[in-house]
Amino acid sequence: MGTGLQAGTNIEGAVRWAMPKLWGRLAVKAFTRSWGRDVMLYTGGVSFFALLAVFPAIAILIGFYKAGLSITEVNAQAAALADVMPAAARSIFLAEIERLANAPASAVSAQSAFALIIGGYAAHRGFKALLAGLNLIHDETEPHGFLKFNLLAFFVALFAFALFTVVSGAVVTSRLIEHAGAAAPAARSGVDLVGLWPALGLGLGLTMLYRYAMSHRTPVAWVPAITGGVVAMVLSTVSSWLCAIYVEQIAPLGATYGSVGAVVVLLIWLSWNVNAIFYGGAFATEMEILARSAGAPDLKPADPLPESVVSLSERRASRSR
Repeated sequence: MGTGLQAGTNIEGAVRWAMPKLWGRLAVKAFTRSWGRDVMLYTGGVSFFALLAVFPAIAILIGFYKAGLSITEVNAQAAALADVMPAAARSIFLAEIERLANAPASAVSAQSAFALIIGGYAAHRGFKALLAGLNLIHDETEPHGFLKFNLLAFFVALFAFALFTVVSGAVVTSRLIEHAGAAAPAARSGVDLVGLWPALGLGLGLTMLYRYAMSHRTPVAWVPAITGGVVAMVLSTVSSWLCAIYVEQIAPLGATYGSVGAVVVLLIWLSWNVNAIFYGGAFATEMEILARSAGAPDLKPADPLPESVVSLSERRASRSR
């Protein structure tokens, strides 16, 4: 009897999750949760520190690549990384990479060492803002201690840089296979992988971020974490495409901002992608809440999640005096 009831409950739950209206309701709730005015403060902080860290990160990567790759291969890497950016911001990115790629190895090594300090500081601060925003989205009323939170941000930044290096190396390999004139099937596969590797890397990184860094009590279940990662990956891709259309065809920013227009475009592109990451975290959180209300034991957290979004003032009030 118990087995029959459990099977019926599983079937009912599967049917419920297959309803389009349910996913639409989740999307609306996630939008409300991720676009709260408090979350927007974290979006600005993450975007600023990401902009501050991106060029030191380029210097570090070019230093690594120059140690084992030719200038041609470095330029192929630059083209692969610039493909995801709007054309207006791509110029400043490519100009910096071309300068570093043609600089002497000793000069690049010195710049990489200096960039490691600046980029490490900016990346650490940026990931702290990202984790704080995700914790707020996930309704974490009791923040981590100072040491634990800083260590968590450090290891997340380290993992992100390692994943980015692996993905960019895979993109370079795919481009080299394409340019080497391999056999037709292999070349066709390489062309597909050039665009596929960044999406897969982003989806994997965000899934791990949502599962292990968004909740203080217990890891987020795999199903919401993976779903949130996929949603954020799709939104990031779409937002990059829309940002390119916006700044290149609808509202060219060169006339307004002049020589710094490319930096403004890059900042807009970063902020849209950060919003996509926060939306994916909100979607995973809403899935957890819905699963708890449906009585799914495998998705139920150790402590109940509140139904409303926690504000910064409520978080401060919850801290011990």
